[in-house]
Amino acid sequence: MPLIRKGAEANLYLEEWYGKRVVVKKRISKAYRIGVLDKKIRGYRTIHEARIIHEAKLAGVPTPILYMVDQLNSTIIMEHIEGIRLKEALEEKTSSERRRMFRTVGLQIGKLHKNGIIHGDLTTSNMIFTEDSKIFFIDFGLSLRSIELEDKGVDLHLMKRALNSAHYKHASQCLNAVVEGYGVEVGEETARNVLLKVREIERRGRYFAER
Repeated sequence: MPLIRKGAEANLYLEEWYGKRVVVKKRISKAYRIGVLDKKIRGYRTIHEARIIHEAKLAGVPTPILYMVDQLNSTIIMEHIEGIRLKEALEEKTSSERRRMFRTVGLQIGKLHKNGIIHGDLTTSNMIFTEDSKIFFIDFGLSLRSIELEDKGVDLHLMKRALNSAHYKHASQCLNAVVEGYGVEVGEETARNVLLKVREIERRGRYFAER
């Protein structure tokens, strides 16, 4: 199987499966953990991620179709989304196209949060832009279920930090579009409260950095 991405928790492989092009996500065994505990943790995280992917799809967020979940071998077989990472796609777009793209991203994040889903790793590397201009969210390995304002704030803070880090030229425009879309989906009051929490998280980070 060709390895397409090596991660800290799991490896991704591209494979043919019953005539379909699929991604196989296999969680890696950790030598520092007791064997029985390691297997249990990997099995739990595999099931948890699969459930969140399914719930995100039910919430209206484009995610890969799940074909098989193998808890025993800590493996998920899912649809391979044909497209490019949003990280590469946004550099090729005009200003108005970028704004539309990231307004859609904001809408999708809003759908997740309205349904109690925190992605946990919102970066443009974990979003796939397809030929028909759909944006798929992938890699829910760090996701959790929560309706807490703090968790929503952390999620958007990660998105903001990723934009400032990888796309500093367009960060302000893209972030404004994300916030616009998010507000449309969750409502102005909720969006305002989450953004206040983002600022609080940023102040905390600066305080600890200065100490």
